[in-house]
This record gives sequence, C-alpha cells and structure tokens, in this order.
Amino acid sequence: MKKIGFIGVGIMGKSMVRNLIKAGFELHIYARTKSKVEDVVNEGAIFHDSIAECVKECEAVITIVGFPVDVEEVYFDKGNILDSVQQGTYLIDMTTTSPMLDQKIAEEGKKKGLHVLDAPVTGGDIGAKNGTLSILVGGEKADYEACMPLFEAMGTNINYQGGIGCGQHAKLANQIMIAGTLSGVCEAFTYAKAKGLDLQTLLDSVSTGAAGSKQLDTFGPKILEGDYAPGFFMKHFIKDMKLALTEANMSNINLDVLSQVLANYELLQAEGYGELGTQALIKYYEEEMEE
Repeated sequence: MKKIGFIGVGIMGKSMVRNLIKAGFELHIYARTKSKVEDVVNEGAIFHDSIAECVKECEAVITIVGFPVDVEEVYFDKGNILDSVQQGTYLIDMTTTSPMLDQKIAEEGKKKGLHVLDAPVTGGDIGAKNGTLSILVGGEKADYEACMPLFEAMGTNINYQGGIGCGQHAKLANQIMIAGTLSGVCEAFTYAKAKGLDLQTLLDSVSTGAAGSKQLDTFGPKILEGDYAPGFFMKHFIKDMKLALTEANMSNINLDVLSQVLANYELLQAEGYGELGTQALIKYYEEEMEE
C-alpha cells in the first residue's frame, strides 16, 4: 500500500496524517474547508475538493470524523466512499461510532469486493502527535494484518479485537472506564478543596500510589491550572457515552456510573461547554459547591 485517502483531518487526524507521511505513504485528503488543512498540505498531503476524487485511486481509505451521522455521510451519501473506491480497497473507520454502523459499512463493502475494518483509537491528541495511539481493530484477521504498516505508523499498542464492530465495542469499554475514572478525579479534588487541602500537594502525593491513573496524570494538572483546552472534545465524549449506553441497554446491562457521568456532562453541554475538553467536568462540581 502506498496511496492512502484520509477523511477527517481534525485535532487527531492532522497528527495521524503527518505520521503517515513520515512513514512514506502518499496521503490524499479531503476537508470541507481547505484553509483548515493548509498546514498539512504544505507538509506533503494532497488536497482534493471532493471525497470521490480523494479516494478513487487509493489502496486504503481512513476515516476519523466526529459523529455517527458524519460516518453515514462520508460512506453512504452522494459521492460517497463506497461508490467511489476501486474493488479491493481497504476501508478503515477510525471514528468512535456505532458498532452497528460499521457492520452496515462492512456488509455493503463486501458486496463491492472491499475490505472493511473498524479501528477506533485511544490516546488523545498527545498519542496522535507522538504516534503512540492504542488502536482497537475489528474485522477480518487477514485484513487487520494487511493494514498493520498503516497502524504502526500511527500507534504502538495495536490489537485485534475480533470481527467487525469489535473494535468499537472495545473503544466503548475504554470510554466507560474513562468516565468513571475522570469523575473520580473530579470528585476527589472537590472533596479535598472543601476540606482545605492543597490540591497540588494532594496530586503529587497520590499520583504514584494506588489512585494513580492516566486520567489523573493527564488531566489533574490541567484541572488545577484551569486549562480546559480540548485534547478530546466534551461533545465527542458525550456521543461516546451515549453509544455505550445504547449498546448496554441492548444487552440489558445497567451502567449506573456511566449514566450519572453522562447526565453531568450533558448539563455542562447545555451551559455551552461542549467545545471544551473532557477535564471541564470539574465545572459541574464547582457549580455544585457554589449553590
């Protein structure tokens, strides 16, 4: 594989494109607004004005867009990926989306002789920049192995999860863990502040013990600094939690912690915080203390 199409050149996508270029791949990209991707175009990516033009001669196409509706659009709307690629192309959806939607893409792709994988990622903007993403892959094992050079250009912890949709299920399990952990960090800081503790001292004290976590390491300092810039948008995390709850309900599983964390985030989104990072969950507790 040499020619790669890439749809979704956002916070994560730009770094992934850069790492693929560094690995020697020829990157063809599409974005609604060219000015937003001029930086990666100047670094070697080839821009196209339409999805159809972008993907038509590529050997693999990667998508990492925002919401399930965006996945539907790029794969099924007029001028879509499925109708524009050549037989034998590998389609890799790296969006966190509905497992059922990626199964639908795979079913349609199979009719056209295409190889479809779902491969959502975790590791945030830092992992994307450093090429150290964890990549959770579902689909045919042979297709997973064929695409390994692509995955290795973007990540370091790459694992085959099972059939199509299993990558998405693994990512949703990841998001469930994050929801509980990050809410625990925010609740602990809220408690400590109310009891008059110095939060920096607390953070230094507990981060290397049993309470330590990636969420604490990544977002603890940002919360203390009041830095809510998005490495991962709150609005996208809300989408992920809703997907997880939908799938849990289909299996008659009660995820009480996830449901509460989602409700807290939705209150913040209603107040206009959806464009902030997930660490802005602390604002929910700050508002609670002020009441």
